[in-house]
Amino acid sequence: MTPPEISLVVCTRDRAPQLERTLASLKQIRDDSPAWELVVVDNGSSDDTAAVLEEFARSFGGALHLVREERPGLARARNTGLARASGRIVAFTDDDCYPAPDWLCRIGECFAAEPSLGFLGGRILLHDPEDRPMTILVAEERQDFPAGSFLEPGAVQGANLAFRRAALAGIGGFDVRLGAGTAFACEDLDAAARVSAAGWAGAYDPRPVVYHHHGRKTDEVVRALLRSYHHGAGAYYARCLMNPRLRARYGRRWVRSWFAAPRRALREMKGAMHYCLDSLTGRR
Repeated sequence: MTPPEISLVVCTRDRAPQLERTLASLKQIRDDSPAWELVVVDNGSSDDTAAVLEEFARSFGGALHLVREERPGLARARNTGLARASGRIVAFTDDDCYPAPDWLCRIGECFAAEPSLGFLGGRILLHDPEDRPMTILVAEERQDFPAGSFLEPGAVQGANLAFRRAALAGIGGFDVRLGAGTAFACEDLDAAARVSAAGWAGAYDPRPVVYHHHGRKTDEVVRALLRSYHHGAGAYYARCLMNPRLRARYGRRWVRSWFAAPRRALREMKGAMHYCLDSLTGRR
């Protein structure tokens, strides 16, 4: 059997009601999309996720692989999905996102047009206009990232992110010390930066669109999320400073950013120190 062109990986943990809505949206992906398969990774859920997946499997007409990864952590779950995926392109979205029906068509077009493209971020819009405008990407202009480029935190996000399989596998996948389930929410950007350092081009393109249904509506939740992201950004910068191919460029840009936002810089420094300490002690 001919392998699919695109593997779509969705990782989930204890979010059965939201996952059910996300899976329903995947049934709307256009019939003229490139051949694709769906890989759903249950990251050790203890709620009704298994029942949701069982029901979905009975009604989904496409290629479907259900995988369980007991070890907690989004990076581990994504690596498990990557190992199961067989497509030349591996696309990721979250269990609170609804891809547009033409999402995979647009991803396929972007990679087909540029053989050197190793990673691709797309537009992330709010599903619920009453949610706070967080964890979204609304730019309507394409941005290209030549190999070895500086990727600012937030330049691409895991809710709408795809890799050429060879590029992601070539860097060993996602760093399991990063991502949801750890103290550092930056496994997506870190993977893109390492793919870039390995010699692949990258891009943000507004054509592939997903709608994020994150449900964050209060100032308190937003402030907590920002603190978490700043902490993760510090780990991301520390990770890049450890890479000889990225050290000079990222060091300059990070220091320059301190003067524009000192409070954020302090949080990032704490995150960097935390990550370095974890790395030295071998924590996972």
